[in-house]
Amino acid sequence: MSAIIDSYDAALFDLDGVVYLGPEPVPGAADGLKRLRDHGTKIGFVTNNAARPPETVAEHLRELGIEADTDDVVTSAQAGARLLAERFGTGARILVVGGTGVTAALAEAGLVGVRSADDDPVAVIQGYGTDLTWEQLNEAAIAIQRGAYWLATNTDPTRPTDRGIVPGNGAAVAAVRIAVGVDPEVAGKPYPPLITETLRRTGAEHAIFVGDRFDTDIAGAAAVGLDSLFVLSGSCGVTDLLAAGPGERPTHLGLDLRALLDPPRVVRRDGDQASCGRFTARLEDGSISFDSGPNDVEEALDALAALADLAWSAADRGATVETAAAIAALGSLHSK
Repeated sequence: MSAIIDSYDAALFDLDGVVYLGPEPVPGAADGLKRLRDHGTKIGFVTNNAARPPETVAEHLRELGIEADTDDVVTSAQAGARLLAERFGTGARILVVGGTGVTAALAEAGLVGVRSADDDPVAVIQGYGTDLTWEQLNEAAIAIQRGAYWLATNTDPTRPTDRGIVPGNGAAVAAVRIAVGVDPEVAGKPYPPLITETLRRTGAEHAIFVGDRFDTDIAGAAAVGLDSLFVLSGSCGVTDLLAAGPGERPTHLGLDLRALLDPPRVVRRDGDQASCGRFTARLEDGSISFDSGPNDVEEALDALAALADLAWSAADRGATVETAAAIAALGSLHSK
């Protein structure tokens, strides 16, 4: 049987939670990516995290045993810089809130980064930076109140790391918004600019997007008409999958990115029951259940695919259903 990836010429990957967790690779990621390259698949690494320039990200990937060139990496800072260059032209002065990834993206686009609202910037670009200060947020708020255009590289409220979930750029964007009372334009997922920029740079004609979040990765893929693979290696888990609304539901699901090399799971739904593999999920008396539990992870994923399809169908009808027993039956997956 053909693999999921056989239907696509390229695979685009979110990084945090899909390829790595902070300084550590996601188990199996390096092997899976190598097999995909050997398969002839174009690879693009797509990140909402604007802190580092692409060459630094590519170097980090190589340190983790993953083949990566600078051109394989596209950041939300690059997508944001393109938007600003198209709006204001090269040479425009842009107030920088963020790290080296933001300043490098501005330079690549022919823009001039400044650090003070008194430098008369035409716009503010706000991205993640590990050395972010309140003074940077103050300058952004002042510039925006003076009429500068405001662009956020992304608004992810959190980031997954090897030590746990931490605040993301969206938390800092929210702090500025409290002061200015307006919303920024956003370059990163789930908005189209970042994925559109990646498709342009990779030359992909029919890509699939792989992500671990529904509100950014899966919704972002849907916004530009791409199929998606949701993986359980990062921020979101089983409960989040079942709660995904229209526009946030993946085409495929898997434990990690190596699922692209496996056959697609096919779900068959008939009224109040959905089947995948040998598992059938049934909705009876407001509760979803299985006849038996899975014996291994692959079977648990089959069961989860059936459960998700049935839960989504019920939600779209406005029905409230109990899924706790079905989730518990998934074994080790229920803790993800």
